[in-house]
Amino acid sequence: MTRRTLAAAGTGLLAAAAGVAVAELFATAVRPRAAPLVAVGGAVVDGAPTAVKEWAVRTFGTYDKPLLLGGIALALALLAALTGIAARRRPALGLLGPAVLGVAGVAAALTRPDARPVDALPALAGAAVAAALLRWLPLPGLPAAPNPPDAAPDPVGVGRAASGAGPTGPGGPAGPAGSGGPEGAAPANGPTRRLVVRNAALVAAGTVLAGAGTAALRRLDVADAARSRETVRLPAPASPARPTPAGVAPGFRTPTADFYRVDTALTVPRLDVDAWRLRVHGMVERPIELSFADLLDRGLIERDITLSCVSNEVGGPYVGTARWLGAPLAPLLRDAGIRGGADQVVARSDEGMTIGTPIATLLDGRDAMLAVGMDGAPLPFTHGFPVRMLTPGLYGYAGACKWVTELEVTTFDAFDAYWVRRGWAREAPVKTASRIDRPAPFARLPAGEVTVAGVAWAQHRGITAVEVSVDGGPWRAAELLPTASTDTWVQWRFAWRAPAGPHSLKVRATDGAGAVQPEQRRPPFPDGATGHHTITVTVKGGAPS
Repeated sequence: MTRRTLAAAGTGLLAAAAGVAVAELFATAVRPRAAPLVAVGGAVVDGAPTAVKEWAVRTFGTYDKPLLLGGIALALALLAALTGIAARRRPALGLLGPAVLGVAGVAAALTRPDARPVDALPALAGAAVAAALLRWLPLPGLPAAPNPPDAAPDPVGVGRAASGAGPTGPGGPAGPAGSGGPEGAAPANGPTRRLVVRNAALVAAGTVLAGAGTAALRRLDVADAARSRETVRLPAPASPARPTPAGVAPGFRTPTADFYRVDTALTVPRLDVDAWRLRVHGMVERPIELSFADLLDRGLIERDITLSCVSNEVGGPYVGTARWLGAPLAPLLRDAGIRGGADQVVARSDEGMTIGTPIATLLDGRDAMLAVGMDGAPLPFTHGFPVRMLTPGLYGYAGACKWVTELEVTTFDAFDAYWVRRGWAREAPVKTASRIDRPAPFARLPAGEVTVAGVAWAQHRGITAVEVSVDGGPWRAAELLPTASTDTWVQWRFAWRAPAGPHSLKVRATDGAGAVQPEQRRPPFPDGATGHHTITVTVKGGAPS
């Protein structure tokens, strides 16, 4: 019985794997974003409570997406195994699991922000394949499909009955296995072992081929997108960035490979730059549509800008500085002619994300842009190629839409963007923050002169002071290193004569408006974390000389 149960579970897994493979191949060939696993994953992300999302970002960082897809695959495998076991007892139940998965896949695909009716087809195709395999093919652990009424008698069964080894003979119901024959033999009207092995091998081979076809098509898509990016030649900026100030410490700009990534895209969009278009519409006098070449012709600006995520905890890693190249956003909006009453620009991503930004912020003179370059190269795919929006002084969820294809001028009363619908603040200016990068938390240090160092940021207001407190003592001024502008973070350092023993170090900053970073610790939701970054270290040895 245990072997049969395991065999039935394997049948369900094999049928589900074949169905998923067919669905993924179908989607990859027709419309990749309709792939059921990605669609279901996106629906899970959209429906997850804010606290769960924050926990995932905080705990897993950039690994949250692979882990989510892995969890979905594990849940699918469990349901498939249970379906196989149920179908062994009652074949009609073999339709239940595929039906549930098909409905879930269709619902997820059709509720995505950029859904089309054709997006339902991959999930339907996969469910049909899984159901057919469970119902009609003789596979391990399942009885064969019933013979049609006019089918010829099974010669094997006749032979068994004639020899006394059939249902009425010694190997019948009263036999030791109770299954129409000795242990390991096929039941009456059931598949032979050879047939079982053959069909399982055929299904597995078909599944592998479908998976290989999907992988090959995806590699072609990736290669095509990479070639599209390689053709981009960014012009020299009409307004270059200031030279990096002398005296900055290493790490002033974050290497592109290390720049943080926080978004909801389970698969990175890879857009063809020649097909990309930007539409500016809504409450405007003159709707505009631009190609990538049109955008480059508008005259580009180059700026060092620090970008930070609202999900960043106090002292967290989701902040970085890069040299960005892009088309100024304010002149484009003015060319479109903003109508009276409009107070929000909704940026839409190719994969359906919506980000709302106050119009007043975009027009107040800051270097808001449609970025096309990052640190001297076209944007990486993970950071929004070919074009992303960037607004200094706002958290990313309120002003930095990746893979942007649309700007709608509207009002906050008329539309709530993706994160606002989930409880985050409509307007999200970056809060004054500071972080200790050196020494590391829980470091063991020699007694004597220790350099404490880190960064502080308050984009578009700038940082005027950073102070350090040791063991809860008085605040003492740190040295500020040169910086590029008020839109970038400031590096700081503090010379500490460290005595032996355990110590706590904490930091606070004062921004260009005179506001001191608040001490009270608050989580990122709903408009950014606050609090003093504090670390503990241990100093070894005797007192410093």
